[in-house]
Amino acid sequence: MSGKSFSNLLCVVLYSLFVCLVRADNPYRYLTWTITYGRIYPLGFPQQGILINGQFPGPRLLCMTNDNIILNVVNKLDQPFLLTWNGIKQRKNSWQDGVLGTNCPIPPGGNYTYRFQPKDQIGTYSYFPSTGMHKAAGGFGGMVVVKRPFIPVPYPPPAGDNTVLIGDWYKYGHKTLQHFLDAGHTLPFPDGVLINGQQHSSTFNVDQGKTYLFRISNVGMQTSLNFRIQGHKLKLVEIEGTHPIQNVYDSLDVHVGQSVSVLVTADQPPKDYHIVASSRFTRRVLTATAVLHYSNSRTGVSGPIPAGPTYQVVWSLNQARSFRWNLTASAARPNPQGSFHYGQIVPSRTIVLSNSAPQINGKQRYAVNGISYVNPDTPLKLADHFKIAGVFSLNSIQDFPSGNTAYLGTAVTSAAYHSFVEIVFQNNEDILQSWHLDGYDFWVVGMGLGQWSRASRRTYNLVDAHTRYTVQVYPRAWTAIYVSFDNEGMWNLRSAAWPRQYLGHQLYVRVWTPDRSLQNEYNIPTNALVCGRARGHHI
Repeated sequence: MSGKSFSNLLCVVLYSLFVCLVRADNPYRYLTWTITYGRIYPLGFPQQGILINGQFPGPRLLCMTNDNIILNVVNKLDQPFLLTWNGIKQRKNSWQDGVLGTNCPIPPGGNYTYRFQPKDQIGTYSYFPSTGMHKAAGGFGGMVVVKRPFIPVPYPPPAGDNTVLIGDWYKYGHKTLQHFLDAGHTLPFPDGVLINGQQHSSTFNVDQGKTYLFRISNVGMQTSLNFRIQGHKLKLVEIEGTHPIQNVYDSLDVHVGQSVSVLVTADQPPKDYHIVASSRFTRRVLTATAVLHYSNSRTGVSGPIPAGPTYQVVWSLNQARSFRWNLTASAARPNPQGSFHYGQIVPSRTIVLSNSAPQINGKQRYAVNGISYVNPDTPLKLADHFKIAGVFSLNSIQDFPSGNTAYLGTAVTSAAYHSFVEIVFQNNEDILQSWHLDGYDFWVVGMGLGQWSRASRRTYNLVDAHTRYTVQVYPRAWTAIYVSFDNEGMWNLRSAAWPRQYLGHQLYVRVWTPDRSLQNEYNIPTNALVCGRARGHHI
């Protein structure tokens, strides 16, 4: 072996040892989750639900920044199954993202052990099934990443920490809903809204005079919801892992796939109060209620359920524009959030993504820049790793909408590692869209009604725009984001409205550099499942 080759080998070995040592410094959390069917009663009558360790919703996954999570998922369903970790960036590790573009699903009777870190993250997240319409039957839950002891947060420790999972719900089973979609139909209007798996039965206990943290996640299928508490103000303290300016609201819109955290002070006379989640932008308003119970209360809930906004788009847009980054607060790391001056960086590329709802081959589909995504038989990440031809083509989707007739395809775009990109979501439909990007958060620099143009950049917030991982686009409107593509891998950019995602409203972004290094991306896991054309390839 030459001296140069030996030196290179030694560097690789030393770096691998360094990675192992760094990861070993952080605690390990070992979990086993068994996925089964079970009887649930979310709307007051029995339904078949998807349970995790017998629970619906699933258990809250609690960890600390940089913890090593070793989570064995045992699939006892009659269908292949995957979980994805909504908002967890999976730094250098898209192998663990849990979507069909990166992972083979866990077969019935099989298992898969996820190994990942919430690296340099803090805050409120969720998890849910990414396969089929399983999400419509359960299998979802909250995930909380708490700070390390030496990292300050910009509010005092609360007296309690509550996970609040809100979402729309159907009386139909997940197989029936999938059959609707496969037959080329849209889903019917939801049958209800749930708060922590119940329509009207959840209770949150508080002591008078104390302040509590409520972590609110919309884990539903497709409906935006408004959250409020009778007689109480909501102080916004977190948006998907970032700390905003702490504005106070009477109610907050939470769109599909989004999470926010608020502080609520029990400063009212001792009694019980309505907690409400109600549908937004729907002709018929669906409502779920829970109870805020004062420990010294002698009086049940009374009075009408507090009314919330229904269809007021401008009201919601103005609320979204009021969210601002707290530039001096730290997040998961001790340096202030505002130390990264995103507004001083000129994007190297602009991508405009326009969603549509075409009929293709006589069936309802959804498309992005004219391509309605179809999952290939082999995960894109495996095909890329093993260099399997014919699974996908890079840059098969254009950076701007062409106006051509929509067609079925596997849309993959490429992004250079460390590139800084402007993405504009253009919504020409009459319904609100919710877009999610795996592997990243991004700066929401602008929102507006009508068509985006280059002149729209004059309205961008280039000083204190907040970051998040799921963003709404209002009807007949646009939203612009800045993304720093600093996380190598294959990443899903999709509609968070699950029926739309299922019928093609998604694509993948391959973030790549020719400089192969463990500094940029981890190796394929030794326990990776293989399927499709990847069968027979050795890991």
